[in-house]
Amino acid sequence: MNIRFYNARILTMVEGQEIFDGELWVEGSRITYVGEAKSEEEISKVSGRFTRCIDCRGNLLMPGFKDAHTHSGMTLMRTYADGLPLQEWLETKIFPLEAKMSGEDCALLTKLAILEYLTSGITAIMDMYLSPEDIATACEETGMRVVQVSGINKFGPSLEVFEERFLKLNDRHPLSSYKMGFHAEYTCDKELLMKLSDLAHKYKAPMYTHNSETVREVKECVDRYQMTPTVFLDSLGLFDYGGGGYHCCHMTDEDIEVFKKHNMSVVTNPGSNTKLASGIAPVARFLEEGINVAIGTDGPSSNNCLDMFREMFLVTGLAKLREKDASVVSGMEVLKMATVGGARAMDIMDCDVLASGKEADIIMIDLMQPNMQPINDIANNLVYSGSKQNVKMTMIHGKILYEDGKFNIGISPADIYKGASMIQKRLF
Repeated sequence: MNIRFYNARILTMVEGQEIFDGELWVEGSRITYVGEAKSEEEISKVSGRFTRCIDCRGNLLMPGFKDAHTHSGMTLMRTYADGLPLQEWLETKIFPLEAKMSGEDCALLTKLAILEYLTSGITAIMDMYLSPEDIATACEETGMRVVQVSGINKFGPSLEVFEERFLKLNDRHPLSSYKMGFHAEYTCDKELLMKLSDLAHKYKAPMYTHNSETVREVKECVDRYQMTPTVFLDSLGLFDYGGGGYHCCHMTDEDIEVFKKHNMSVVTNPGSNTKLASGIAPVARFLEEGINVAIGTDGPSSNNCLDMFREMFLVTGLAKLREKDASVVSGMEVLKMATVGGARAMDIMDCDVLASGKEADIIMIDLMQPNMQPINDIANNLVYSGSKQNVKMTMIHGKILYEDGKFNIGISPADIYKGASMIQKRLF
């Protein structure tokens, strides 16, 4: 479908470009024009190219948000085992339940998460979870863009399966790709990490992992290896081709230098880190050091919602609180993290900004809501007062998947809710 959006405010997220009034054309899966409004004469010459013309009525078009760290299938555990610190939560509640889940369970529960992503204007996810083949299928069927990351650990899968998935899942669909990664230093023994490093070098591949999330995690790694997790993993060559770390709440100067040296990304997860009392990441410091920062929700059992607006507010709010400085981490910096920063961390730079030739991953923000008025500063409105109620439309790969409260993903929400309830009753 070819769509013309007109009478729009447009925030391209192109560096140095201000919000302007204009129009945007989507043909197939790509943006073919974004700029000032065309004259009636110009439009008459191309009107036959469009199957739909959408009057945005002064609402905002912008790139979709990128959820750069999540575990979608954990929708099953939403509000299950709340109130526990991270490692007790994982070892006594989450891991035992996950051992009972099938690939079909993961696929259906991922579709439940996708409904929530779309209502939050999220157009791409970086997912680390069980049964990646089934998750890829679920995303492809519903139209969600996904970058999966392996969560290999000492409990599995095998290195052979790890490598096979890396090769198999990268080229199977335009919406789906796969990155090397592992769960965390504390769930992997040194021998496994060394073999993962060999594979990273074999394919010159970036590596991603949970990193320095809690004080306990850092202390226990120092006790084991006399190095922080970041420095230890770097000593094994795991980051020689870049990658990223999720959380990064407790980072030393040396850790930060490792990230700078390898041009790595930090994915901050303020909602989850707040709920689990893990800590506050030094986001202002990362920005000062020129480190790319992206935003993730983490899973829906540790957050418990998949809401980029809440994450954006927490990123800036917690940074100001941590630094005791209300001027740090501005609204526009946060929007960059949630869009361009996420695209960079996920290696999907074809989806970072609104520009001719880029993928049509676009959201429309309803500015005609009380929380958006008056319009003094749209970027700050989005970060400080925006919410899911403002997401009017979510488009991925040129297809509108969510519009005015209705979904277009090939399966009804009622069927997804019913399936999730059946899984819950069976496994709980």
